[in-house]
Amino acid sequence: MSKRNLLYLAMLATAAVWGGAFVVMKDSLEQQDVYSFLSSRFLLASLLMFAYRPNVFRGLNRKFVKQAVLAGLLLGGGYIFQTLGLTKTTVSNTGFVTGLYLVFTPLISLLVLKRHVRLIQWLAVALATLGLILISYNGISIGVGETLVLISAFLYGAHFVALGEWSDGGNTYALTLIQILTVSALTTFCALLNGYQLPPTYNVWQAILFTAIFATFLAFLVQTKAQSVMSATAASVLLAMETPFALIFGLIFNSDPLTFRILTGGCLVMLAMGLVIWSDNKKIA
Repeated sequence: MSKRNLLYLAMLATAAVWGGAFVVMKDSLEQQDVYSFLSSRFLLASLLMFAYRPNVFRGLNRKFVKQAVLAGLLLGGGYIFQTLGLTKTTVSNTGFVTGLYLVFTPLISLLVLKRHVRLIQWLAVALATLGLILISYNGISIGVGETLVLISAFLYGAHFVALGEWSDGGNTYALTLIQILTVSALTTFCALLNGYQLPPTYNVWQAILFTAIFATFLAFLVQTKAQSVMSATAASVLLAMETPFALIFGLIFNSDPLTFRILTGGCLVMLAMGLVIWSDNKKIA
C-alpha cells in the first residue's frame, strides 16, 4: 500500500477517534466544565509529546515556530469560539454551523491564496455539506451563539489551509507539538478566567487520558503529516467523517435514534470522502 493510501486510512481512523470522543466526553462534560476539560486534555497531550521526544525543539528556526504558533492560534480559536457559541445555542445548531468549515476551507484557499480548487473537490464539499445538513439541521435562527460558532468554523477552515501550506512532512512532530502547546495555553487561560476545575472523578480522568493520547497527540500528528501530501479541501472532507462516526458510536453505546434522513446524510459524507480519495489518486496516476 502506498504512503498516500496509508495516510487516507490514518485520516479515516482520526475521524473515527474524534467521533468516538463525543461519546467518551459526553458524561465527563456534565461533571467538569468544558474549558477545564480542554485545558487538561491539551496540557496532558503536550506533556506526553514532549516526554516522548524531549529534543524536539532543537534546530527550529523562527519562521517555523511563528507558523506553528499561528496554526495553533487558529485551532485554539476554533475551539474557544465553538465553546462560547455552544453556551448560547443548541448542540444540533453547533454541529451544523461547525460543519461549514467544509465551505470555508476551499473558499479561503481560492480567495486568499489563489489556489485552484478542482470541480470534483467542490462536488465533494457540496455532498459532505448536504450530508451534514441532513444529519444535524433542525431549523436555525441566526443569533449570538450561531455567529460565534460560525467564527469557529471559519477558524477551523483557516487551520486546514494553514496546515496545507506549512506542513511539508519534514518536521511534523514539532509542528504538531507547538500547535497543541498553543491550544493548551489558550484553553488554560480561559479555564483560569472561569475558575479551573480539576477532573473530579476517575471516569473523567479516563476521558481526558483517551482524548489526550488518541484524539489529540496521535490525531493531530496524523492530520499534520497527511496535509503534507493532500490539499486542505481533501483533508477537510475526509475529517468530516467524524460526524457519521459519532452517529455510529452514539447508536451503539447510547442507543441514539437512527432515522432515514440521518442515514442518508451519513452516506453522502461517505460518498464525498470516496470522491476525494478517487480524485487524488486519479491526479497522481
